[in-house]
Amino acid sequence: MSAATLQRPSADLYETMSTLRAVRRLRTDPIPSDVLERVLQAACWAPTGGNQQPWRVVVVTDPAVKQGLADVYAPEWAKFASGFLKRFEGLPADEVAKWERVVAAGDYLADHLGEAPAILVFCANPEKMAITDANLDRVSMVGGGSVYTAVQNSMLACVAEGLGCTLTTLHCLREHEVKSLLGVPDGWATVAMVPIGYPVGRGNGPITRQPPAEMAYRDTFGEAWTG
Repeated sequence: MSAATLQRPSADLYETMSTLRAVRRLRTDPIPSDVLERVLQAACWAPTGGNQQPWRVVVVTDPAVKQGLADVYAPEWAKFASGFLKRFEGLPADEVAKWERVVAAGDYLADHLGEAPAILVFCANPEKMAITDANLDRVSMVGGGSVYTAVQNSMLACVAEGLGCTLTTLHCLREHEVKSLLGVPDGWATVAMVPIGYPVGRGNGPITRQPPAEMAYRDTFGEAWTG
């Protein structure tokens, strides 16, 4: 299907970006094929280094394969959640309660991941990337810029389509199992897992993030951005 034939819903870009929540409670209702096609097309429009598109996405809808991913994910989530909540010990009760709600939503996802109508598993091939920071004395990060743009585009498209989604990388802790389950060949890495579906309850909505006054600098690092 060409981009010209895609009949996509109209949505304000800024509203879409400002309402992209991590939606972890998903209904089991199937996603129409034309909706999935538009989500995937949005991913394909993403910019990549040298326009090489060094990524692929496995759209997992088979119940057995989804359950295989769930079996990998659930124990890793349990370990992460236990350590995550320890960060907030000693904070006011209302602050702790907020993060407990986040963990509860994560527990729901871990318990029901196999029931999500679709799980997008993004893979990338480093050999096809211009990784300009590969030889620096730090962890290399540039390569991700040629795949996470596609992940973000797909998630924004989910908002426009009324779908909920969330990004997780916990499966990477057991990547060899995931690659075996999905038949991912040598030389390719798994970089993101995005379960998608229609939300249980409200789904997407206003988000809270630090503003430009906190995140942006003018001309030099640390110099206040004044707008």
